[in-house]
Order: sequence, then structure tokens, then C-alpha cells
Amino acid sequence: MTLSVPRGRVTAIVGPNGAGKSTLFHCLAGTLRPDTGRVTLGARDITRLPAHARTRLGMARTFQQPALFPSLTIAENVRVGAEQNPGAVPRATPLALRLLDLTHLRTRPATGLPTGTLRRTELARALAGTPHTLLLDEPAAGLDDAETAALATLLRALAADGVALLVVEHDLDLVADLADTVHVMAAGRIVASGPPHHVLETTPGAREAAPETGHVE
Repeated sequence: MTLSVPRGRVTAIVGPNGAGKSTLFHCLAGTLRPDTGRVTLGARDITRLPAHARTRLGMARTFQQPALFPSLTIAENVRVGAEQNPGAVPRATPLALRLLDLTHLRTRPATGLPTGTLRRTELARALAGTPHTLLLDEPAAGLDDAETAALATLLRALAADGVALLVVEHDLDLVADLADTVHVMAAGRIVASGPPHHVLETTPGAREAAPETGHVE
């Protein structure tokens, strides 16, 4: 299958449990190497590059379960993202903290905090590296309505600034509102692609992407 994630657009992937979304994400991020095929970033073949090398080239990601350093403060966790990419802009850490409304929590340890705060911290860490390609794995999971609305506003602004956004998400209302293109996966393949409202309403199984647990995989 072929999947393109153009800059300045929000591309979403949905599908039922076991569809292969997480495996695809790992292949794109460099934490798994595909058995066949290629992964390119711009015109560069990065199939064999490890995850940290892709970060230095301008790719960042978040995880389905927030993956932070619990002994570090929120600001220190975010600073890790800036330090991973030598091309990060000056003052990237305070800017990312401000974008995710975390400045007032910057000295708090990243442990024992609500899931929504942890997710915002992880996204701030990704943004601190000033990526041009951003992979988001279930970014709205655990967020309340206000946090989800703020997330959608931020992601639209990032796309408008030219960032390429790939989102795996179970919240289909968010996908319908946010994405420019939706791909539906099943059994490791893309079975439908197109504008969100059309694809989500006409593709069998697309609505199975929103299980009652709130997690896809």
C-alpha cells in the first residue's frame, strides 16, 4: 500500500482492533523496520534509519500511552524534545509549554498528573523539536471536551504553518472535524481513502474504530 502525508494537511488513519495501525506507525517512526517497501521523508529514503535519526531530520511522534520521564519535571521532559533535534528553534521549550498551556505546571514532576496533562506534555515535547512531520498516536485519548477542542485548534494551526500531520485516532467526531484525508485500515491494508465525511459514512467497518473502551489497540 502507499500512504502519503503531505505538509500543511491533516491525514488520519482509522480502523478496528488488529487492523495494523500501530504497526504502520512504528514503521514510519523507526521503532520497527518493514519487511518490504520503503519509508521516505521528502525525497530521502529513511527506511533503515533508526528513530533518533528520523527525529534529527524533523520527524516527531507521540505514543498511545504517554511515554514521559516520571522523575523529570514537565519543563525538563519538554526540553528533551528540543535537545533531540539540533535544528530546533531557540526558545522552543517555553514556546511549546505556552502552546499546550503548561507554563504554570513547568516545575511539576511528570508523575501522578491527569492523563490529559501527560498527553499535552508529550505533545509539547514533540513540538519542542520543531518538527515538520508529526505522528500522533491517539492524541485525544483521555482528554475532556475542552482539551479536545483546544487540541483540534492547535493541530489546525500547525497544519496551516506547513507541518505534515498523521493522526491515528479513535474519536471519529474529531477525525471528521479535523482531517483533510482519512484512510481506513483493515487486515494490514488501506481499504478506503478520501474526505472524512464520505469515507466514514460509506466504508463498512469504519465506525468500528471507536470501541467503548476508548482505545483502538
